[in-house]
Amino acid sequence: MSVKAFKLVSAVEREMLMGDKNYINIECIECCGKNLYIGTNDCFIYHFLLDEKISTAGKISFAATKQLHKYLGLKKPVSELKAASALTRLLVLCDNTITLVNMINLEPVPTGARIKGAVTFTLNENPVSGDPFCVEVCIISVKRRTIQMFMVFEDRVQIVKEVFTPEQPCAVAVDGYYLCLALTTQYIILNYNTGVSQDLFPYCSDEKRPIVKRIGRQEFLLAGPGGLGMFATVDGISQRAPVHWSENVIGAALCFPYVVALDDEFITVHSMLDQQQKQTLPFKEGHILQDFEGKVIVATNKGVYILVPLPLEKQIQDLLASHRVEEALVLAKGARRNIPKEKFQVMYKRILQQAGFIQFAQLQFLEAKELFR
Repeated sequence: MSVKAFKLVSAVEREMLMGDKNYINIECIECCGKNLYIGTNDCFIYHFLLDEKISTAGKISFAATKQLHKYLGLKKPVSELKAASALTRLLVLCDNTITLVNMINLEPVPTGARIKGAVTFTLNENPVSGDPFCVEVCIISVKRRTIQMFMVFEDRVQIVKEVFTPEQPCAVAVDGYYLCLALTTQYIILNYNTGVSQDLFPYCSDEKRPIVKRIGRQEFLLAGPGGLGMFATVDGISQRAPVHWSENVIGAALCFPYVVALDDEFITVHSMLDQQQKQTLPFKEGHILQDFEGKVIVATNKGVYILVPLPLEKQIQDLLASHRVEEALVLAKGARRNIPKEKFQVMYKRILQQAGFIQFAQLQFLEAKELFR
């Protein structure tokens, strides 16, 4: 049974980005606070400011204001963008080279610092250096079976480590010293400091797109065999039951307590608390799904949309209204980490009371008695 957990709201319409130029496609996005960056197939970066507006009826909409756009001078697509807000830098991957540009004016740094030979890259959100004025970048190198770690400063880059992998890596996520890697035939965890690696489970990257995503301290979410979304810690174990996705998931994101997945036709929402599928949103031609500081963004080749979460209290009340007491209580307990303690205790008591009355009306007196107690 479904829950209305998210609402899909348009953020950037195609006209704002491309006007009547049909050949322009969105390749990648990055969002940092109110700043939204879009990389396109014709080697442009667009910078928008996103303003969230709430109507008197409580309806949320977004107004995107274009700041500027910048041509990078190559006839290649911009394939990845990552913001390093502490450095006011945007890391831009185009033609296997990562360039540092200013987040405000999109101008390359004067020193010309860059990282060459990158197939794809990611940032370490749990850095090990302790330097607030540097970001740690992990790249899959164009050199076969090679991962490289870099420290990126405001105007220079420095290689820290080169690690060789047993097979060709095709996707990576980082947490501290731990790399979670999708290789050609399997997923592994590799500690790049000690060189110790651990096999997770087999996976054929030729048949499906691997997904490797850091979802928290020392924990990753992976697209497993049989359409399963699998959780794995850096110790190689799973502390949560998997979620059942479709076989052809393109991207996944986390917005606690939900895991959101994108395939060819739908956005699906699963609860991490009971692994149930809670919502399905039709969404055709989507090819990007990412979460940025709790904001979940999806994009087609032509437009950008935001998945706005409905308040958890509203979701719980909707479940109680349809007499789904158990689900409401599971969601209420899961909401504890998102709500201040005093507010949570008041809310939780009220929910227990409401749930008790529902059970009482259904003549489930023992269950009602426990809830009232």
